[in-house]
Formats: sequence, structure tokens, C-alpha cells
Amino acid sequence: MDDQTIVRQGIRSLLELSPELLVVGEAADGDEALAVVAQESPDVLLLDLRMPRRDGIATLTALRAQGNTVPTLVLTTFDDDELVLRALRAGAHGYLLKDVTLDQLIGAIRTLAAGGTLVQPALTERLLRSASQLPDPDEIEDLPPPQPLTRRELEILRLLAGGYANREIAAALHLAEGTVKNHVSSLLMKLGVRDRTRAVLRALQHGLLAE
Repeated sequence: MDDQTIVRQGIRSLLELSPELLVVGEAADGDEALAVVAQESPDVLLLDLRMPRRDGIATLTALRAQGNTVPTLVLTTFDDDELVLRALRAGAHGYLLKDVTLDQLIGAIRTLAAGGTLVQPALTERLLRSASQLPDPDEIEDLPPPQPLTRRELEILRLLAGGYANREIAAALHLAEGTVKNHVSSLLMKLGVRDRTRAVLRALQHGLLAE
């Protein structure tokens, strides 16, 4: 759902190139989006943040108030960590910027349709820009390969890379804070590290944040 007609039509045309996708509707604002979702019951909703009358965050809030749990992928031009967190708190299951490739977009839709959560790895940029604060790679390069992480652990790891605390992650993923703490402890053990910063560095070294 996007208020810019040419953008909306362009995205629809691209998605219709994929034989595994069926676009069942589109809307120019949040109110129209709510109506389309109610009528068509889509498997995945693509949603912009900036829309007239009812913006993306308000639309997510309304869907949640209605008890509608349609997996929602926010597709926007806004590269803003606070907006990412607000969207996730409001019920979004994924967040991508509009500069993604068609394959990445289709992959994200597939992930959400299967019950997963996806936040663009660009959230790790703040950590990468602060590389001087990271531990020396020599401290962890000789560790054995990390154990496989569960899908939930990978979701939490991506938010850790964005600098979010357990409480914020719990709010974003609708989990109890204690549950998040347990997942964090598990992924630290599987990665063979003792803190979050080393966990993210190790994940970057093994390409885990790009999966």
C-alpha cells in the first residue's frame, strides 16, 4: 500500500512477474489498505510508512486493534532506526528499504508468508561504522564454527546488531523480556562468545546477518 500511484503500480508490475505471487489488491492510503485487507485477506501485506489520512504506523496499530495478524512487510524510503522499532512495535513482521532488488523483495515476502520475521541487514551499519569499538577479531577468529541458530535466535541477533536492548526486542517481537533473555543466552553460547558485541562481530564474520 503506497500513496504514490506510479510507485505502487511499478511494484505491482514487478511482483506480478513472479509466478509464485498473486497481487490481490492495492491502496493509496491507510484507510483503503484496511478495507482491502478486510475484503481480500492477503497472506502478506506490503505497507509504506508515509501515506495520507492514515500513515503506516497508524494502519499497523488499527490492524492490531482489530485482531488482524496479517504478516506485514514495511517497504519504505526511510532509513531510520527509530521508525524501524516503531513499526515492529506496531506489529510489522518485516522492514525493507525501497532500494532492495526484486529477488530480495520476493524473498522477504516468502519469509513472512512462512511465518518468519525479516529486518534488512542495513541495521548493522551503525555497528560497522563504529568498528573501532569492536573487539580485536583475533580474539574470536580461532573459535570453532558457531552452532546453528534457530530462526528466532537469528531474528533477535539482527535486532541486537541494531543496538536494541532486551526490553525493546521483546516489545518489537511481542515476546516476554525473560524469553528474549533466554534466547540471547542461547545464541551467545552457540556463537561461543561472552557478550553482544562479540556475538554481532562473529555473526558478521560468518555471514549470519545476511541470511
